[in-house]
Amino acid sequence: MEENILGIGSRVQHPQFGKGVIIQVRTDAWEITFIENGTRVIQRNFEGLKVIEAVETPTEMVTYEKMEKSLIRLLRRFSDIQETVALGSRWTGGRMVLYPGDTSLKEKEIPIESFFHKIVMVRDRLRVMEQRVNASALSDEDKVNIQQYITRIYGSLTSFNVLFKDKADYFIGDKGDK
Repeated sequence: MEENILGIGSRVQHPQFGKGVIIQVRTDAWEITFIENGTRVIQRNFEGLKVIEAVETPTEMVTYEKMEKSLIRLLRRFSDIQETVALGSRWTGGRMVLYPGDTSLKEKEIPIESFFHKIVMVRDRLRVMEQRVNASALSDEDKVNIQQYITRIYGSLTSFNVLFKDKADYFIGDKGDK
């Protein structure tokens, strides 16, 4: 099948679902609405799909997936919207107790989830600051200098990596390259 020519509006025949029209083009599949079987996602490598009428995909067309990824990237870059980050399961329900050096003062008890949420907020705001610096009109030298400070801040926060469930969420510093 000539998959590269099938765009939105192409009419096709599926051996099981019958006649349908492509309503969405994805990188790996088509979303097709079938007359008698509703909307289905059909992988592009499916051999049994016959083309009734092909409508070419415009070369400048943006897929839903690309639009979604771009929107997520923009939201992360220009907002304080925070992604959901999982706390390591061994810390769930845990408490952190801070004991002052002065024994006449009372200790402070904090739920680990609250502390973790604050750490994630710091990380996300550092990321936003980093992106804003990179997008700014500062000279390349100034951007590099500020980026080095941000990297050192990440490095200072690596002690908190023990709280994260997934390594992909860890703080990463400059790893002593200097």
